[in-house]
Amino acid sequence: MTAGPELRFDDRVAVITGAGRGLGRAYALLLASRGARVVVNDTGAAISGDGADIDVANQVAQEISAAGGEAVACTESVASPEGGRAIVESALDAYGRIDILIHNAGNNRYAALAEMTYEDFEAVLDVHLRGAFHVVRAAFPRMCDAGYGRVVLTSSIGGLYGNERVANYAAAKAGIIGLSTVVALEGAAHGVKSNVIVPAALTRLADGLDTSAYPPMGPELTAPAVAWLAHETCSVTAELLVAIAGRIARAFIAETPGIYRPSWTVEDVAEHIDAIRDTKDFWLLPAVPSGHAEHIGRSFAMATEGHDA
Repeated sequence: MTAGPELRFDDRVAVITGAGRGLGRAYALLLASRGARVVVNDTGAAISGDGADIDVANQVAQEISAAGGEAVACTESVASPEGGRAIVESALDAYGRIDILIHNAGNNRYAALAEMTYEDFEAVLDVHLRGAFHVVRAAFPRMCDAGYGRVVLTSSIGGLYGNERVANYAAAKAGIIGLSTVVALEGAAHGVKSNVIVPAALTRLADGLDTSAYPPMGPELTAPAVAWLAHETCSVTAELLVAIAGRIARAFIAETPGIYRPSWTVEDVAEHIDAIRDTKDFWLLPAVPSGHAEHIGRSFAMATEGHDA
């Protein structure tokens, strides 16, 4: 197979949160090597979100500069509206624009649901979900005014399928999907696309796990998918790409056609539950341009016509 022209980011400015280590660092290094000017944002906090180390972001920015690229470090936290604005402002101050926003910053606090404290629940939502909103809220109007933008937000298989002892993380990562969809919808008329990456890689989040039987799962295997979503040639919006151990795939939300009846009883639901759940001929309703309206329209059509679609 003949490769096409190299996809570059010359003259583009990218803000990448959580870019001091792991996945974010891989994204920053890749985009910078392709010509992007990068804001490396990282507080240098521990996995729990506690503490700070300003050298973490500085080291990646210096690494990019040493390789001939352009980067500045930003150590503000995504966890507050003020921090989110400051992160975006750092791109405007340094380079006068923002073209790409990749929200990768994350933390985790493990606990069983029955034991999870409200503090630990809020602390994780603050970085993942509210953090995404804080940087999106600051960057989105700038992108719309410029008529161009690429937003990549980070979900997780924990957000899609859940996992034990991470109710806070799972809730935040599921919420990211809804946020990205709205960014895509409201940005469509302004040249702004938004998508979600669902990555799995061996980073410090895997500390303490037995990964001896795992296949190669370095962050560099995820970075190309994120870079494509961030590129001007990206052809999709409001979608989810999964990247794990060299596999890149699309995840999507669909509906079964279901069953129409003019009225229901509890017993009717019980009788028809297998047909209700039957995924044959499922509906895939892309959010952009009109998934919301199509969902309502198809459902109303079944009621109006008095039979199943």
